[in-house]
Amino acid sequence: MQTAVTNSRAATTVVRRGAGRAEQTVEADLCVIGAGISGVSAALEAARLGRRVALVDGLSRLGGQAVNSVIGTFAGLLSNGPSPYQFTYGIASDILRDLGASGDLRLRPRFNTVMYDEAALARWIDERVHAAGITVLLGSVLRGVERDGRRVRAVDLASRYGDVRVLADGFVDASGDAVIACNADLPCRQPAEGQVYGSQKVVLEGIDEARYPATDELLARLAEKGDQYGVARKDGLANLFRGRGRAVLNMTHTETPLETVQAAQKAFEGKVAARRAVQFLQSEFPEAFGAARVRSFGLLGIRQTRWIVGRTQLTTDDLLSARRFPDAIARTGWGIELHDQLETSIWEPLPEGHVHYIPFGSLTPPDVDNLVAAGRCIDGDVAALSSVRVMGPCIATGSAAAHALDLADAGSVHDIDLTALQQRLNDNLHRTDPYIEP
Repeated sequence: MQTAVTNSRAATTVVRRGAGRAEQTVEADLCVIGAGISGVSAALEAARLGRRVALVDGLSRLGGQAVNSVIGTFAGLLSNGPSPYQFTYGIASDILRDLGASGDLRLRPRFNTVMYDEAALARWIDERVHAAGITVLLGSVLRGVERDGRRVRAVDLASRYGDVRVLADGFVDASGDAVIACNADLPCRQPAEGQVYGSQKVVLEGIDEARYPATDELLARLAEKGDQYGVARKDGLANLFRGRGRAVLNMTHTETPLETVQAAQKAFEGKVAARRAVQFLQSEFPEAFGAARVRSFGLLGIRQTRWIVGRTQLTTDDLLSARRFPDAIARTGWGIELHDQLETSIWEPLPEGHVHYIPFGSLTPPDVDNLVAAGRCIDGDVAALSSVRVMGPCIATGSAAAHALDLADAGSVHDIDLTALQQRLNDNLHRTDPYIEP
């Protein structure tokens, strides 16, 4: 009897790369580098404006840290106080509506943050990006930028399938590490001393919610016994997703260097630290965590590494004084959240009713006409940036980048009508719809 295998007519072809370097070319109106929440916001907004969009990421899936580092929380999206309203709209409203309808959101009143199921968000991003007709290039790492005077003309990418060149009229640097600006030889900033630590997130499931410890109790036990388990960070949190017996652990501090070999080593060390945190919880709170198991480890989360030098630097004084910039394009009330020490972090919440703004100048390097930054690589001092690099402002700056480049068209983002830009972003600057938990 002949089998399906022996009947197969599949053939093979012998190929040889040759001396030349094959390169694929992709043309777009807008190229977005970085498919995290700020890049996805920029890409979807630009597609809604009728622009051809190329969305690039070095990972093999969309969602950036929001999905793959399991951030698990929308911070800076809602105002402070007992009756929060929404700061950021656009795709933020779509996500809240759709994930709320499927039961994949939970409000944490402690800081007016919104927890989300990372798998549900990943699915939402995939479906929306596909439906928008956006050209997606995953597993593609930027290796070069071509400039012609004050304009970026193209970016060169390396992927497992070969080299790719993306030609576009405008570019959004939503990479988190200012990779377009850096490779275009534009000035960039990074912490002058030490660094800002990242976190290795873990999702635990099988938790007994009825016996879940209070936050103050968990922190007190960490301070008392964390060293016995090798848990260095003493202000880490285990954020419960109510109704699912699941929690996202944010209990580590891990270096996030911009160097290939060290980065891989620190990612390994982050998982070791996270396992120690799990052991601490299971041993010290067995009623709640004794039967819990690790559902997933995220990629090592990165807070701040390298960012652009913009026309305007957002400062801590701007933040604390609630300065309203004439070119404001986004707002938030999130506090100062510095992670520059291994053992602890600095958290300075801002009072009820406080609103501070992000200037368009902090998104725009002055020496180029068609590049706008979004997300955590916009310009700010270390403390100010710690307040605006969270999810809500990242969505808002992504939206602002898309609209600015649409208004600039073939001209300069430095010459656009700011009134027209702010009219487009009116919801993100003025609207105050109350947040109602699904």
